[in-house]
Amino acid sequence: MNAHDERGTTMTGVDPNRLDDQQLMKELETIHRTRHDTLLYGSNDALRVHNERMAQLEGEYLRRNPRRPSSPMAQQLAAHLAAVPLTLPVMTLVRRSLLTD
Repeated sequence: MNAHDERGTTMTGVDPNRLDDQQLMKELETIHRTRHDTLLYGSNDALRVHNERMAQLEGEYLRRNPRRPSSPMAQQLAAHLAAVPLTLPVMTLVRRSLLTD
C-alpha cells in the first residue's frame, strides 16, 4: 500500500495523543536519534515527513508537560506558538523570527 494519497499527505504513525507516556518518550528518542541521517541522506519527502512527525510528537510532549523547566527563549517561543494554529510552516516562521531577534 502506498502511504501517499492524491492530496500529498502521508501516514506517519499513531496519533501522539493516543500514546502512553512511555510510548511517547520512545517515539521521541527514536525520531531524535534518526534526525541527523534523515537530514543528510533522506529525500526531501522523507525530511518533510520526519519534520511533521517530530512536530507532532514534540507538541504532544509539551502539551503533557507544560510546567517542565524551560529557558526564557523557550518560554517566548511557546507564547508565540500559543497565539496561532500549530502547523509546521507557522512553527518554522516563529522560530526563525525568534532566532533573529
